Amino acid sequence: MSIGHLAEVGPVFVAGMVLLSIAFRGFAPVKGLAFTVFILGVTVTSLYYPGLFLEINGFELATLITPLIQLIMFGTGCSMGVKDFIALSKSPKSVIVGVIAQYTVMPVMSFVLANVLGFPSEIAAGLILLGCASTSVTASLFSFLAKANVALAITITSITTLMAPLLIPFLMKLFAGGYIEIDVLGMLWSMMKMVLLPIGAGLLFNKLTSGKAKWLQDAMPYVSMVGIILINAIIIASGRESILTIGLRLLVAVLLLLISGFIFGYWIGRLLGLDEKDCRTIAITTGMQNAGMVSGIAKVMGKVGTLGLASAICGPLMGLPASMLASYWGSSAQEKTPDEP
Repeated sequence: MSIGHLAEVGPVFVAGMVLLSIAFRGFAPVKGLAFTVFILGVTVTSLYYPGLFLEINGFELATLITPLIQLIMFGTGCSMGVKDFIALSKSPKSVIVGVIAQYTVMPVMSFVLANVLGFPSEIAAGLILLGCASTSVTASLFSFLAKANVALAITITSITTLMAPLLIPFLMKLFAGGYIEIDVLGMLWSMMKMVLLPIGAGLLFNKLTSGKAKWLQDAMPYVSMVGIILINAIIIASGRESILTIGLRLLVAVLLLLISGFIFGYWIGRLLGLDEKDCRTIAITTGMQNAGMVSGIAKVMGKVGTLGLASAICGPLMGLPASMLASYWGSSAQEKTPDEP
């Protein structure tokens, strides 16, 4: 099918995805996938009409990404209490399992995929670099939507990020034969501004209001969903040309890497006797990679067009399987009665 024909069916396809999402909401067996289908609809919209998500009256919408993540993280903090972290300190096993899974499963899987699929050296190194990255800062958000252990997700994300400056060069030398320099202070400060500080503010707000602002806690899942949709649309619209011209093999490789992380993360937790919520959390934190950090490293190295290709795909792609898991697990948890485990 030609590009012209694709352009003609665009509006029909976009409308169809939105209507399908609405239909799913009214059908119990697939209700949990309604949010995912809606994201797909918005994704298609941003590919067909990128201008809608690039700027408004000269204002670049990309500048909203960080504030949106901060708002989502603030809401996440509002839903938590100090008791969550105290419980984690008493049971550190889940934290240790999550951190080890992140820095073993993903680097090994990226190395295997890079070699099996036979990429050129720098493209392969970029895929391995993505696999060696720390947990995505949005893993806490998807854990929140999946009704998983948010405090555990925050802890794993923070620890893997703090360990990244030491582990990424070692892992890259081991699996890709290279050495990557990282702006340690810049990365830590970015992490603090985007995740730790907003979550801390949410925790403080929750403490000061003593749980009286229940309306805010009830509203935050919906705010989070809108935030995810807008962030995905902005990223996809910004990288539209690269996405349309990128190789199918690399797209498949990134998707397989993400799915492998979700599957291995979950079952490692199950095999080690962790409870269901922690297994879900480790699945999410293992499968979600910090694509933004990888892109930054590739840009500093001056090879964003090769080392950065895998992260360019991962950014918009990662939210799809993650939202499917979050929607499914979140819906199944919501449907249980208070007496059910």
